[in-house]
Amino acid sequence: MKIKVLYEDSDILAIDKPAGISVHPDGRPEGKKTEKTVTDWVLKNYPRMKNVGEPMGDIVRPGVVHRLDKDTSGVLILAKNQKSYEFLKAQFAGREVKKIYNAIVSGFMKDDHGVINKPIGRSPSDFRRRLAGRGARGELREAVTEYKVLKRFSEGAKKFSYLEVKPKTGRTHQIRVHMKFLNHPVACDSLYDPKGLCPKGLKRLALHAVSIEIKTPKGKLLKVESPLSKDIKAVVK
Repeated sequence: MKIKVLYEDSDILAIDKPAGISVHPDGRPEGKKTEKTVTDWVLKNYPRMKNVGEPMGDIVRPGVVHRLDKDTSGVLILAKNQKSYEFLKAQFAGREVKKIYNAIVSGFMKDDHGVINKPIGRSPSDFRRRLAGRGARGELREAVTEYKVLKRFSEGAKKFSYLEVKPKTGRTHQIRVHMKFLNHPVACDSLYDPKGLCPKGLKRLALHAVSIEIKTPKGKLLKVESPLSKDIKAVVK
């Protein structure tokens, strides 16, 4: 498994996560045996990070301070020691981290920019899904997402919008859920829009983590950027 290192110092490791690779195993026995994850890569290349962070049951999560969905590509930040882990974890919890994503969504967005402020809960019909708005179950957690349209384009009768997205909170599947709520689901999203649109040549979720800006334990302001993945770049060029 090849993973590009975007930034590294004594406290922080930032990698360019490819689409199609989970950050860590999901806990299912069959998944543990067959699926290679970012965790496997970390343990092989940075064995000293094995005990950094907090395990989830019997799942080892070395240095993991936040997650990207399996089919999302881009910047992923990892802590190389426990002190750094606690420091970074507090920033994510305190909403001090600035995150920017690029996404292709179905349809032409009406507004050039906007803010989605809609709490997210669980879907009553599918344990894997989250839901914003009416019908959401369980604890409804505050979720805020800013977006800006960068481009609108068509492929025959299929219409798409290319966005810059800034999630202000860090809920599971937040961008995907909020875009679904606006009736502009992320393109190629097999979970939230299984029969939806997908641009020609794109075979995975059209979502890329472009940059993350954090403060390092040494007090430095650090912005790590990931070049737009080739498959999405080819669609929006």
